Amino acid sequence: MTAPTDSPPPLGIVPSLNTPFTADDQLDTGSLTRLADHLVDSGCAGTLILAVAGETSRLSPDERDLLAETVLARIGSRLPVIVGLTAESWEESLARAELAHRLGAWAVLWQPPPETAEAELAAGLEDLARAGPGTVMLQDLDWGGGGFPIETILRLHRQIPAFRAIKVETVPAGPKYSALLEATGGALHVSGGWAVSQMTDALARGVHAFMPTGMEPIYCEIFRRHRAGQIEDARALFERILPVLAFANQHIDVSIRFFKHMRQASGLFATDRCRPPVPEFDAIQAAECDRLLRLALDVEENLAAGT
Repeated sequence: MTAPTDSPPPLGIVPSLNTPFTADDQLDTGSLTRLADHLVDSGCAGTLILAVAGETSRLSPDERDLLAETVLARIGSRLPVIVGLTAESWEESLARAELAHRLGAWAVLWQPPPETAEAELAAGLEDLARAGPGTVMLQDLDWGGGGFPIETILRLHRQIPAFRAIKVETVPAGPKYSALLEATGGALHVSGGWAVSQMTDALARGVHAFMPTGMEPIYCEIFRRHRAGQIEDARALFERILPVLAFANQHIDVSIRFFKHMRQASGLFATDRCRPPVPEFDAIQAAECDRLLRLALDVEENLAAGT
């Protein structure tokens, strides 16, 4: 199956998926299938697999391929799927881009180091354009800074037709969203990832998609309300989950473990197992996790009940 290069870009919530493991530390394809169905049922616009939230660096190459095959076989005809290219070598990244193309993914996501020179970025994007499904998403990730220069991103967007999307995870993110959207007239698909804690700010700026982990029914409803002009209702719902974001966004490992707990509590995952070096919660974190899980699940249940 091959994804058409003119597939419309996702508009809405595009979760970055956790990777479920069995009690004996194998990839749990049953839980992964349930999670894939959950995305469709929740109203998600697409999904991102094999990214940081999926503990991808702890997966073997065979596990990464199996995960991609499982998700795309289940929902690749129903939702756009973006495949992350984290790998031990560039050759493996290209091979994964080729697999994504064969399986019918909408795009591949490339995360180069923030200091990568513009010429190297151009060469990498062109390689991935040839190997992949037709759309390359650049991950502009800088945990403590501004990421790639806006001028560099704009030149690459003009030069390389397949570079049609970017995932912005910089500090701060908001002004960069606006600058990229304004400079390209919205032609560059802009997503927010880790900066989803500024979701209402990003919605006001016209960001196309958001890539959180977990709480999909809540995020989808926030996006729906905002698009329907129910701005205050969207903001009120978002503010209900801010305590969860304050806890989960302390560190990427805290986020991974928290949302693994939530996946298990909601019946999607058989276990909440994480692979090292994601640490266990200590007693205080565990108590806070339980309290916030109940908050998030209560909000989801109220939405489902229409209350």
